Amino acid sequence: MNIPNILTIIRLILVPVFLLIFFSNIPNAMLISFIVFAAAGLTDILDGYIARKFNLITKWGSILDPLADKLMSIAVLISLTVKHIIPFWVVTIIGLKEFFMILGAIILYKMGTFVSAKLYGKIATVLFYISVIFLEIDRTTGLLLLYLTVAAALFALGKYVENYKNVKHSKL
Repeated sequence: MNIPNILTIIRLILVPVFLLIFFSNIPNAMLISFIVFAAAGLTDILDGYIARKFNLITKWGSILDPLADKLMSIAVLISLTVKHIIPFWVVTIIGLKEFFMILGAIILYKMGTFVSAKLYGKIATVLFYISVIFLEIDRTTGLLLLYLTVAAALFALGKYVENYKNVKHSKL
């Protein structure tokens, strides 16, 4: 167990914390849940930085880190959709993208290959965090940024599919 893995576990724990607060009746529930979401984003940045800087990358962390990211993303998107803050098609597109990313990762893992996150995937993730935070500050800007996030996510998926084909072809 190392610091990046502990940060990933904290991020996993923040998923139900986000959901409990978001759907609660406490004053400023949405604002507080968005702060929890932002904290999860900070742990994501920190764990990646620390893991790379101090060579603390583990197989366990390489699996749990993207899982924590995907769980938080899907939890947030479903929550925002349930409360009619974002349209259903957004969660559908990003949900399908995440499903195919997980499926591809499982297939490559079984082939003995691990594909790390690429810059375009990280950009899509950062855009997602910014757009969700902006939904609390200014809903119109947040929605526009979220639509840009969907485009970035689809671009990232296309690039990952291209990489998947290249890796799979080289393994055959």
